[in-house]
Amino acid sequence: MLFDETQLPETHSALHFPADEWWKSAVVYQIYPRSFNDANGDGFGDLQGIRSRLGYLKELGVDVLWLSPIYRSPQADNGYDISDYQDIDPAFGTMDDFNELIADVHSLGMKLVMDLVVNHSSDENPWFVESRSSRESPKRDWYIWRDPRPGFEGGEAGAEPTNWGSFFSGSAWAWDEATGQYYLHLFHRKQPDLNWDNPDVRSAVYEMMNWWLDRGVDGFRMDVINLISKDPGMPDGIVYPGRAWGEGFPHFSEGPHLHEYLAEMRREVFEGRSGTMTVGECPGVRRDNVLLFTDPARRELDMVFQFDHVDLGLEAGKFHPRPLRPGELADCLSAWQEAQGEVGWNSLYLDNHDQPRAVSRFGDEAWRYESATALATALHMLRGTPYVYQGEELGMTNSVFGGIDDYRDVEALRYYREAVESGESPESVLKGLAFTGRDNARTPVQWDASENAGFTQGAPWIGVTPNYRDINAASQVDDPSSVYAYYRALADIRHGLPVIAAGSFERIETPSPGIFAYRRTLGEAVATVLVNLSSQPASLGDATRGVSGDLLLANRDLPEGDRGVPETLGEWEARVYLA
Repeated sequence: MLFDETQLPETHSALHFPADEWWKSAVVYQIYPRSFNDANGDGFGDLQGIRSRLGYLKELGVDVLWLSPIYRSPQADNGYDISDYQDIDPAFGTMDDFNELIADVHSLGMKLVMDLVVNHSSDENPWFVESRSSRESPKRDWYIWRDPRPGFEGGEAGAEPTNWGSFFSGSAWAWDEATGQYYLHLFHRKQPDLNWDNPDVRSAVYEMMNWWLDRGVDGFRMDVINLISKDPGMPDGIVYPGRAWGEGFPHFSEGPHLHEYLAEMRREVFEGRSGTMTVGECPGVRRDNVLLFTDPARRELDMVFQFDHVDLGLEAGKFHPRPLRPGELADCLSAWQEAQGEVGWNSLYLDNHDQPRAVSRFGDEAWRYESATALATALHMLRGTPYVYQGEELGMTNSVFGGIDDYRDVEALRYYREAVESGESPESVLKGLAFTGRDNARTPVQWDASENAGFTQGAPWIGVTPNYRDINAASQVDDPSSVYAYYRALADIRHGLPVIAAGSFERIETPSPGIFAYRRTLGEAVATVLVNLSSQPASLGDATRGVSGDLLLANRDLPEGDRGVPETLGEWEARVYLA
């Protein structure tokens, strides 16, 4: 790796933004707590385990920790089914542990963002327990209940109020024998959807959010927040060929009151507070409507997670991917830069707890270091806030699963059962799961080469990726040529170079579809980013003529005489020039 720190100015890039917009020059690190670090040896990561690794994260250049859910939960969907929004699940520790964690985070100059899961709760949440107790319950309307389809008896095939399928396979409706109605669950049946059209629900959610902010939390990542408003007509969805259930997504992805509720949330929770950060997970959000969420004048969200790039190559379904075509990823990322322009703000990410490992999904494991660092360069130099998913900074790869018994994810298990029952071969199903299954991202962080990768002294809740003896933090933190060192350099650049944090974006055309080339401009400062996102050498063509300045960063060690702009970039080669 080549990194010329002397080119970084002394002025911190954050000075180019208002104080309340500190997140624009920040680097966010997502922690999936159960797989991050286990302090007590029970095989599950915990809050004390996170505390013990804060120094590692600070050294990496992390500004914000985003914690996947740590609330009390039956763990039907690994914590995204919350039974108590104002308590810590015993698997992760206690409220005292949380208080110690947030105090330590703040003492190190970092911030902490909680995962907000309010499209649905757990069916063990007292709200739902009361709701399903009787049709006359005061909280009956806190969830979405419907009678069986006319002409059908409740519980029989076809009686569901709509033909919508769940994201986790099967119907999106569950029959409740005791009260004689169905309830909606867009995800697991133990995750009933809240009825956001009820003002009491919204008030309870806002009260809970304020409670966490008062405890020192710095913001929220909002799980599937664009699903909270449903079409009140509840129409059936189109049944596409090969599908058992109708596609309900158009009827609940951006319902009639979505933006009204997000604006209300801003007023009721964030008004009068300074220095908070909000990011909404918004599956299905489009480039032509994203500014409805992110235009600061509308006062809804600071930024959103879009899904266009992680959905590339999935036309036949998530578990039947095709190889990506050269240039697809670059074209997608570039289009989102242009869509947000200088009005909205992008969330920059490659993977997370729901996606396979970036190196395996978008890179090439045969060129692991090169593709990991090339992808990181292409992403982190864009306009927006970069997110690093735990282990990404080490170049962790997808795992190796021997069979369905090795999986823990409810989505994978339910899909496997349904696909095999419908006639697909187990081998074919497992092949798809091995590539895009969520458990690839949920294996323990690889801390060292000892047993269980240094994650736990006990038996890990899910198997460790077998390559941990070669890919681990202990072997990288002091190695200037490691993926970790490269990510640390990227953070230094974002913090210290205003043109990267605040500059405009302009795509540079090249004759090679595998090349992603662009420039960032702020005043007289210009940064040019040249990345080959392919496993073949690629020509820059005429793009070289407009590049000026000195080489700031490269993912290869280059001799002094080879630091000008080349005519060709090698496999997964990345260079950044600063003028």
